[in-house]
Amino acid sequence: MTNERTRKVALVTGAAGFIGFHVTKLLLDEGWYVIGLDSLSNFYDVKLKKDRERVLKQSNNYCSIHKKIEGSNVLKNLFKRKKPSIVIHLAAQAGVRYSIDNPRLYLKTNVLGTFELLEAARAYPPQHMLLASSSSAYGANETMPYQEIHKSDFPMSIYAATKKSTENIAHCYSHLFSLPITMFRFFTVYGPWGRPDMAPFKFTQSIINGNKINVFNHGRMSRDFTYIDDLVKAIRLLIDAIPSSCNSRSKSLNLTIGCSPVAPFRIVNIGNSKPEKLIDFITSLEHALGMKAKKNLMPMQPGDSPATWADTTLLRKITGYKPNTNISKGVPFFC
Repeated sequence: MTNERTRKVALVTGAAGFIGFHVTKLLLDEGWYVIGLDSLSNFYDVKLKKDRERVLKQSNNYCSIHKKIEGSNVLKNLFKRKKPSIVIHLAAQAGVRYSIDNPRLYLKTNVLGTFELLEAARAYPPQHMLLASSSSAYGANETMPYQEIHKSDFPMSIYAATKKSTENIAHCYSHLFSLPITMFRFFTVYGPWGRPDMAPFKFTQSIINGNKINVFNHGRMSRDFTYIDDLVKAIRLLIDAIPSSCNSRSKSLNLTIGCSPVAPFRIVNIGNSKPEKLIDFITSLEHALGMKAKKNLMPMQPGDSPATWADTTLLRKITGYKPNTNISKGVPFFC
């Protein structure tokens, strides 16, 4: 087994999750030593998480730990023992609608869990921390496409409020303790090994079984669907793009590349920058499956936004990369 001290060491929280699995697999393929922390919560089928983890465990460079991030001193002890140089924080309680009925769970996992992570980093600083936020943070903002400099003061769900809170707390830690932090806002990620509670998986399963699919807002929705491989490539490139602290001479320059004026901190959109109508996404599923969908048209659900659209100019400035997998290509891969 490779000694982690002789290799680049990454901590990935939520490593058995959809995005965490793909990010971890890429790092392992590159020769990183990866500590995967995941509580294997039962928000959706735990078997799927264990199946993902089984793939990761094929590498001798993978260390699996099953603990909750909000547990007292779990992360601090882990940082002390393993001293990761890179931290990719993907563990969170996901789901907009579920947060309406279970807000306490979101506060514990998302806010308290991220706080524990930042406290651990304060004690044992890594080279770079990359923390997941969400396009939901834009809330009631109707200015499209969403830019990182747009106001995000009016969240529309408990989930969105917790993700926005973690952005604010992370910025404070970055400023106070000079921790280099990149936060990324994801836009409707889909692809193989995806979450079964999300629309692409639920739609596909219902179409195959001949059941009706619930189409909210009577289909008048659009989403910036982002294919998982594009997302993972963007995250990998951002690992090496460490934000630096600003000073009076570099403030204007750093602001143009998304850096806070007072901290080594930035927020970056990761999306396809091409919103698709929900009906068109369903049509792509029908073509890929060779089956017609039975639609149950329904009103808008509480907490949902009618549209999302990422401006990825900043991502391209920082990394030179722009996600570009459209649904005509990504949906067949997923199916």
